[in-house]
Amino acid sequence: MTSPSPEALAALKAAAGNGGWTDDPSDIAPWLTEWRNRWKGNTPLMLTPRSTEEVARLVTICAQHRVAIVPQGGDTGLVGGQIPFGEVLLSTRKLRAVRDVTPLDDAMTVEAGVTLLEAQQAAEAAGRRFPLSLAAEGTATIGGVISTNAGGTQVVRYGMMRDLVLGLEAVMPNGEIFHGLKRLRKDNTGYDLKQLLIGAEGTLGVVTAATLKLFPIMRSRATAVVGLESAHAAIELLARAKAETGGGVEAFELMKRIGVEFALKHIPDTREPLDSTPPWYVLIELASGEPGAAEAALERLLGDAFEAGLIIDAAIAQNDAQRAAFWKVREEQSAAQKPEGGGWKHDVSVPVSRIADFLDEASAAVERFEPGARISAFGHVGDGNMHYDILCPPGVEHAAFIGRWMKGSEVVHDVVARYNGSISAEHGLGRLKTEEARRYKSPLEVATMQAVRAAIDPLRIMNPAVLF
Repeated sequence: MTSPSPEALAALKAAAGNGGWTDDPSDIAPWLTEWRNRWKGNTPLMLTPRSTEEVARLVTICAQHRVAIVPQGGDTGLVGGQIPFGEVLLSTRKLRAVRDVTPLDDAMTVEAGVTLLEAQQAAEAAGRRFPLSLAAEGTATIGGVISTNAGGTQVVRYGMMRDLVLGLEAVMPNGEIFHGLKRLRKDNTGYDLKQLLIGAEGTLGVVTAATLKLFPIMRSRATAVVGLESAHAAIELLARAKAETGGGVEAFELMKRIGVEFALKHIPDTREPLDSTPPWYVLIELASGEPGAAEAALERLLGDAFEAGLIIDAAIAQNDAQRAAFWKVREEQSAAQKPEGGGWKHDVSVPVSRIADFLDEASAAVERFEPGARISAFGHVGDGNMHYDILCPPGVEHAAFIGRWMKGSEVVHDVVARYNGSISAEHGLGRLKTEEARRYKSPLEVATMQAVRAAIDPLRIMNPAVLF
């Protein structure tokens, strides 16, 4: 894809109108770097349309002039898929409307630039709940969360973003608008186009609005941090929690001690969650529609687990402030690594029953490859997703260590593959993992994905560097 011609740029500026574009490098700069500072991109033009119709006009012009586009939401992605390198940057953050909330349908329609936190608040104002939750929810936008099929902390009960979308509106690569904002739970009328767009990382179109599933507000909630000797004990505790609550487990987050230490060391206003310092921690949250039920279930669960010798320490949050303090330690795990120099990041998933075995095998493989490496493993063990991060060993030159990232990732991902897992559980492939994924995807999978893309975007103008 060649650079946009002066004629194409002029046409895009005219269509975007005053306030709908900028080519000022200082205005664009904040949107060209992702959170981990792994990529710093460039673009001749950033477009900020304010309506679906404006997006359609701009994409039509891009198709006519064969101008490549990188769609972007809140710029919270962690694999570089939202960063342009010469393409036009199309930001959806000005698509801000909450179009409707329909409690009787348990549905809500919002535009792509609404943040995840704002969507949660809009649902709550109508007496409902939108359950997707992640650390960047104050910045991450609905369009970006859909395009990356984000997960977060509640997947064990409510599923990924893919499971929470009833309908979509999107601008296709030729500029046509897909009007798919339905509030239906059942619609068996052929291929489900919205599911193609969810998780497509902006390669098949620009999501402009979505109709989302809502749920009742839970009337009781109980949160605890427990200490365990091993990840194997955590998996057994999860099985007990599911059996005890009949589906009431909303979050089940595993943390290795070293990650907790990083948070306590580098994140202000964090504190030890337990009196002891066990090798592993689980943050567990139960919720119920019945008042008092979650608290009672959590007390039974922890009492039985103590008697069985499964856990060695526990603390139950007594109020919202304590609950927030527990969650802060978990949610700041990634941020707490930055002052330590960062490291090799892995967002992987394996079957829940094999998580502990994966952790054992991966740690042994990493030690053979990079002796002394510090492994910070944490994540959504309730749904099989682990963030398996490897930090530089003491005394090793950091730049050389980072230079071994791709070979080190291959070591980890080969273990993931042996467990029939995924090298990207919730962050997508983006620029970081697109080529690496060829090592683990079958030729049939790659060819089918290429065929779908060629049919929908034959000019390959939509995020051309991402996916196959």
